[in-house]
Amino acid sequence: MFQGNLIEKCKKNDRKAQLQLYNKYCDGMFHIAYRFMKSVEDAEDVMQEAFVKAFRKLHQYQGEVTFGAWLKRIVINQCIDRLKYEKQQLLSLDDHPMEVVQTESDYPSEEENLELKEQIMEAIASLSEKYRIVVLLYLVEGYDHAEISEILGITETASRTKLLRGKRKLQGYLKAYEHGIG
Repeated sequence: MFQGNLIEKCKKNDRKAQLQLYNKYCDGMFHIAYRFMKSVEDAEDVMQEAFVKAFRKLHQYQGEVTFGAWLKRIVINQCIDRLKYEKQQLLSLDDHPMEVVQTESDYPSEEENLELKEQIMEAIASLSEKYRIVVLLYLVEGYDHAEISEILGITETASRTKLLRGKRKLQGYLKAYEHGIG
């Protein structure tokens, strides 16, 4: 079924169309929520709340961006709202692949890559929430500073500053680790 037609049916409260739209996007939206939340259960709750909100506000969707991008923003905003409300700490990126770009000709072993990934995830987890959210939105989700400022209700300058400080803290942590074993 053509997506535009599916969305129009959803706007008319067609339950079968809503289920089709949900099934099409639920896995991707769950993974986005999971990157922000502490547990599978919290990610599922946030994702469900986001879908309910999306279906309630579907009349506001004008097709200016893809439906997936529109829904992703709702999911991320729902995660941030939940985190603010519960004052939770963000989850490290346990199940998300992180690639290490090597500039030298000798590549580390798979064990070394796994160890480095663990150190990066530890470093991200060690960031305070104000830096961690911006780092996740920028580096993982790919939002630019204008979008981050709108999502978080901060200035673009504040977004850039938090990203810069968060990256510095990550670099400091990783350098300390490197010097500790080398």
